[in-house]
Amino acid sequence: MTIANLKSDFELLDDWEDRYRYIIELGRGLSPFPDALRSEATKVRGCASQVWLVSAARDGENGAGPVLHFQGDSDAHIVRGLIAILFALYQDKPAREILAIEPETVFQALGLKDHLTPQRSNGLASMVERIRSDARAALA
Repeated sequence: MTIANLKSDFELLDDWEDRYRYIIELGRGLSPFPDALRSEATKVRGCASQVWLVSAARDGENGAGPVLHFQGDSDAHIVRGLIAILFALYQDKPAREILAIEPETVFQALGLKDHLTPQRSNGLASMVERIRSDARAALA
């Protein structure tokens, strides 16, 4: 899934109730998250829900630097969907590209900024910061 696909799908849905259901459905498509990875070290701070996020870096091709692959999960259905949206934005991208992405533009284009509670918006920002932190660590 790409952000372009998400934007197109969102445009087909008339109201936010349908979009929330779609976001929840996206979360159901996440890969299973191993129980062994549910730890304090992988927990994302700043989220009202329980959120776990793990990254693995591999060498990129043609000098692209490290490429990050993510796994994640949450105990909240809507948050699982937000994780899926973040993965559409960041999954298997070079760390430098991850740091260059302006997620606010994407969230605005999808309408997320106007339709998430302040708590969910803060959690989303915490997840983005964790992903960016992992990208910085991979480059160090």
